[in-house]
Amino acid sequence: MNKKALLLFSEGLDSILAGKLIASQGIDVVAVRFITPFFGWHWKGREKDFDQYVQEEFGFAAGVIKDITPAYLKMLKAPPHGYGSQFNPCIDCKVLMLKEAKKLMEELEAGFIITGEVVGQRPMSQMKNTLRHIEKAAGLEGLLLRPLSALKLKETLPEKLGIVKREKLLDISGRGRKRQLTLARELGLKKIPSPAGGCLLTDPAIAPRIKRYFELKDGQVTSWEAEALTFGRHFELPGGSWLVLGRNAEENEKLFCLSPKNSVFLRLADIPGPTGLFLSFHEEDLEHAARLVKKYAPKARNLEKVTVKVISNGKAREIYV
Repeated sequence: MNKKALLLFSEGLDSILAGKLIASQGIDVVAVRFITPFFGWHWKGREKDFDQYVQEEFGFAAGVIKDITPAYLKMLKAPPHGYGSQFNPCIDCKVLMLKEAKKLMEELEAGFIITGEVVGQRPMSQMKNTLRHIEKAAGLEGLLLRPLSALKLKETLPEKLGIVKREKLLDISGRGRKRQLTLARELGLKKIPSPAGGCLLTDPAIAPRIKRYFELKDGQVTSWEAEALTFGRHFELPGGSWLVLGRNAEENEKLFCLSPKNSVFLRLADIPGPTGLFLSFHEEDLEHAARLVKKYAPKARNLEKVTVKVISNGKAREIYV
């Protein structure tokens, strides 16, 4: 077995500590950051930056970014283990990431996988029996090491082979953070990140609209639609259309750049304001949508009439509201 481990890196404290504990035993740790529009998306297209960041900040051997959006959206449609309090499929999310990490093991010549999971920290996905189930479902029995709680769990293959010294691993359990914070200070961490993973599918302000859109589209959601669901103002219109309005110039540009050429856009003709993008479009909702564009443009909302451009496939027409 190679003395190299893949770390499922969430950017949270626990995954950092797990990686540093294993690296301290002379094992090369490769931090793998799986990303989708719902988590880790700020690293999209920044593979070199990520690699440099994990090497310089934490002393890991390397960093790898892996976009799993298509597989994730397919899973999110109907996760076998269901959802958490919002639209978060925590168990199936972890199984998917571990399966993807297993595929990377041969490519990166790694011998085993590590995570920052702690027994009993999260009721849905980190109880002892659930952790065992996840390991089995991912096909990683004996190859998945959880350093922070290893002494509470069955011995893994890298421990049995002496590659990892079990006596240097920990027995943390429960929801408390004191031992992690103490360990962070002992390991000389410069910054203490929050324990949350930052998944938008757990966000009560964003998750409900993502769930609703999935229901309307019967789970047939594309990668660009998934990204568009994570920002802007959203409106489900009476005729069945779904409209997104940019809240600032940056979001306006983002909507325009990520959508396909045949998408339908709305823009005020001569006044600054939000860009409107239909994620789904029905002609009968056009005037309603145009009025929303006017309403959210401070310089237009009090005018008696404005001109709104309807743009698709490079062609434009005008309506007046």
